[in-house]
Amino acid sequence: MFKHIKIDENSRIPKYRQIVDAIIHNISVGNLEMGDKIPSINMFSEEFLLSRDTVEKAYNILKKRQIITSIRGKGYYITRTKLISKVNILFLINKLSSYKMRVYNSFVNSIGGNSHTDLHIYHCDEDLFLNLLEKNKGAYDYYIVMPHFKTDKLMHVSFTDEVVKAVKRIPKEKLIIMDNPMPKVDGVLIEIYQDFENDIYNALQEGLAKISKYEKLILTYPENSVYPYPKRILHGFRKFCVNHSLDFEILAEIYDDMVLKKGDLFITIGESDLVNLVNQIRDKEFKLGKDIGVISYNDTPLKELLGITCISTDFKVMGETAARMILDKEKGKVKNPFNFIDRDSI
Repeated sequence: MFKHIKIDENSRIPKYRQIVDAIIHNISVGNLEMGDKIPSINMFSEEFLLSRDTVEKAYNILKKRQIITSIRGKGYYITRTKLISKVNILFLINKLSSYKMRVYNSFVNSIGGNSHTDLHIYHCDEDLFLNLLEKNKGAYDYYIVMPHFKTDKLMHVSFTDEVVKAVKRIPKEKLIIMDNPMPKVDGVLIEIYQDFENDIYNALQEGLAKISKYEKLILTYPENSVYPYPKRILHGFRKFCVNHSLDFEILAEIYDDMVLKKGDLFITIGESDLVNLVNQIRDKEFKLGKDIGVISYNDTPLKELLGITCISTDFKVMGETAARMILDKEKGKVKNPFNFIDRDSI
C-alpha cells in the first residue's frame, strides 16, 4: 500500500489529515478494497518518519467513520468502500447575482456533506466558459451549466455552436443544464429550466385582476447590457398585452427624469432600474401601489422585505431539484415553478 501513499512535508494540511485523505482516495480509485489489510500504526509511522500519535489520530478518524476496523491480534482492515469519497461538482453560472446565488446555496445545502462544489462565474463570455470547461475536463463527477451568453453587440444568446460542441463532450450522465434550456443538447440528462416566454405570460395572467386597473404597462428591458436577458421575456410580455388589449411601452431603462403618470404600471428587470423608479415615485409624491404600480422581475429577499410585487422563478426550488435528481440518480426535463408574487406595490 505504501507505494500509493504520499505525505507532503511542505503541505499546510496536517499529516494525520493527509493520511485519512490518502486512504480514502485509494479506496475510491480501487487500490484498496473491502477486507484488505493495511499497515499497523508502528509500520506506518516508521515508513513515513511520522510520530505514532499522528498515525493513531488518523486511524481513529477512519475507525470512527467505519472505514477501517481493528481486529485484536491481527491488525487493521478496510471495512467500507462505498459513500466515503466526496462527489466533486463544477457549477458554472453566467453572473454573480443574488438570485443566482440563491440557486447555488440551495443546491449546496440540499446535496449534502458528501460532496464538494466548485463555483465559477463566466460572465456570459463564450471564451471564458470554453476555457473553464477545457481546463476542468474529466476532473468532476458532475457539471452544472447555466447557459446564458452575449454577442459582440451585447445581445443575449442561449448558446453558440462552440458552446454546444463543448457541452456535448461532457458525458450525459454527468451533465446538468439549469435555468435556460439547450435544445441542441439532447439525450438522457438532467435539465431544470425556465420557459421565459410562457412564464412571464402566465404569471401576468395570474395577476390580471390587479394589472387591468392600470392604464398603461411599461416594461424596462435592458438593451446592450453586460449581462443581457433572453428576448423571450419581451415576446411573452408583448403577447400578454396584445391578447388583453392593454396599452404598453418597452423602454431600455428607467431614465433619471421619467415622465410618470397616474395609472402607469412598470415592470422592471434590472435592480438599478427598480431603485431609480421607486425613488422617483416617492420624490414626485405618487403613492406606490395606488397611483403607480411596480412589478419586479426575479424575486429577492430585499424585494420581499420592501413589499415589491414580483414575477419570478423559484430559485430555491431550482437548486433543490438539481440536488435531488443527482442524489436519486434521476434523469429528465423539469420545468421550474414561476410565480406571480402579490405584494403591496400594485
